[in-house]
Amino acid sequence: MAEDLIRYDILAQEALRGVMRKVLSEVAKTGLPGNHHFFITFLTRAPGVRISSRLRERYPDQMTIVVQFQYWDLKVTDTGFEVGLSFADVPEKLEIPFSAVRGFYDPSVNFELEFDVRAEDAPEIEPEPVAEIKPVAAAPKKPAAVKKAEKLELAAKDDEAGEKTGDKGSAQVVSLDSFRKK
Repeated sequence: MAEDLIRYDILAQEALRGVMRKVLSEVAKTGLPGNHHFFITFLTRAPGVRISSRLRERYPDQMTIVVQFQYWDLKVTDTGFEVGLSFADVPEKLEIPFSAVRGFYDPSVNFELEFDVRAEDAPEIEPEPVAEIKPVAAAPKKPAAVKKAEKLELAAKDDEAGEKTGDKGSAQVVSLDSFRKK
């Protein structure tokens, strides 16, 4: 087979990141429409990722955030996004470059994007201090009906991880593997 000097694989990945960028930009402007919400998995040690040392310690390699009920200050640039989320009732600001994202999933319509980002590609970097913020204005809460099975699965994962959030509004970290087709 001939050598791909155009690098179609890289071009396709960047085009798919453009879809994620466009979706997040619209949500930043108008809020989440209908029952849409997102599971975003990213490498915590990738260049440009800024999270608190508390989160980096807890999730040294990768983590999944849920953008659904309670988030604030979602800002999207050409290279990444930042968002405020609450973890165990502690507000945090996360800055995530699109190049660090491994997966983007919207379970309301079963839409999933996976990106080729390998953990060994992410060099060890010294964590930058990130100021913890308090929510100024949360995104408008939408009456989103979450499927009972999905709730039970998330609750089971929380119990396995030893987390007992009990609050529907707090952020949860879950594995996307449970949503992938086998």
